[in-house]
Amino acid sequence: MEKGLMTSGNITKQLIYFVIPLVLGNILQQLYNAADSAIVGQFVSGEALAAVSSSGPLINLLISFFMGVSVGAGVVVARHYGAKRFEEMHQAIYSSYVFTLIGGVIMTIIGVLLSPLLLKLMGVPEEVMGESITYLQIYFYGVIGVMIYNMGSGILRALGDSKTPLYFLMIAAFTNVVLDLVFVIVFHMGIAGAAWATLISQCLSALLVLILMIRGNDIYHLRLKDFKLYPNTFKEIIRFGLPSGIQNAFVSFSNLVVQSNINAFGSIAMAGAGAYTKIDGFAILPVQSFSLAITTFVGQNIGAEKYSRIREGFKKALIMGIGVSLIISIILVFGSPIILRIFSNDPEVISYGVLMSHMVAPAYSILAISHVAIGYLRAMNQSTLAMVVTFACWCGLRMVWILTLTPIFERIEVVFLGWPISWVVSSIIFAILVYHDFKRIPAVDLN
Repeated sequence: MEKGLMTSGNITKQLIYFVIPLVLGNILQQLYNAADSAIVGQFVSGEALAAVSSSGPLINLLISFFMGVSVGAGVVVARHYGAKRFEEMHQAIYSSYVFTLIGGVIMTIIGVLLSPLLLKLMGVPEEVMGESITYLQIYFYGVIGVMIYNMGSGILRALGDSKTPLYFLMIAAFTNVVLDLVFVIVFHMGIAGAAWATLISQCLSALLVLILMIRGNDIYHLRLKDFKLYPNTFKEIIRFGLPSGIQNAFVSFSNLVVQSNINAFGSIAMAGAGAYTKIDGFAILPVQSFSLAITTFVGQNIGAEKYSRIREGFKKALIMGIGVSLIISIILVFGSPIILRIFSNDPEVISYGVLMSHMVAPAYSILAISHVAIGYLRAMNQSTLAMVVTFACWCGLRMVWILTLTPIFERIEVVFLGWPISWVVSSIIFAILVYHDFKRIPAVDLN
């Protein structure tokens, strides 16, 4: 059996072995911005921490569309790999990278030129506006590195390799932390130093993944002369990835609205909520990883027409995702006052972060249902359906809740409740959709 194929063998073991390096890799990727937040919060100022925090939702908004399309590329690669259609698989890889390079240039231009306007529209307070612009513009000078790395790691995951991206991120994350400390503490570069550290580290991870894929192995060996868009394969990537990209963009936009409402409560609330948001980014990584794992698993088994494994794999990924999320919820509900001190020692900042943790963390096990279902539906060529549900709940419902009730009650707790309420509704809908989809697919394997 080819390396990385998950079309036979022990499903539980395959999912666990795939997810563990994926979780560790995603944790290291989260360390980029978290390291920036922790170091500027401890060694620069609370305003600098607020500036980094306010940039996160805007960064996600501008690059999330292309990240969603990369998920579609991974599904196409996984399907062709599972069916052993290697020529089509290579065309998908080439097309994905050409699209990423074009998208990276576009995102760099948009991010650098529009940062001041977008931050103003978000309602970022004047006292942190200058530093927010500085951080965001420097970040976007290197955003193409983020996109190249994520596309490359998505392709490697589709081929069943979740370990190699982890190794590259270990190198990049270590580089980021070291440069953060040197630029901020030694050279006193402030928030600009943190941004440059992130840029350099992101470009390093992109360079490593490009070198690997050009050098190749027995499954793939990319040649620069073959880098072009293959129309038929690219249409397939867009068909799978466009709904995911739109979904990501709308969810990021809803988070931007949420951030704008948090901003209205002042820089201390921004810093506290921003600090917990960094913790939240780590907390949901395991279930996001199970979602990516089931997308690869189902994609490969669809290609191989192993339908019984699809049902069993989904159920096991769901059980493991819920279990891990429940443990994380308990840890954060009781441990957030201590964990938040990584980012700030200000009691007011910590109090806002603790409040957010108590309202958001208990719902992580519910969120697990949505994430695993989304991963399944994407691989089953139902990305549009997943997009509609996610948009309706995580964007529409969440924004209606916050924009309607926050002006009435004028309490930040109303803003925080927008997350768990939207997760509960989406998980109910996704559970129903997957149940009905199980009835649609063949009852027996065709291979």
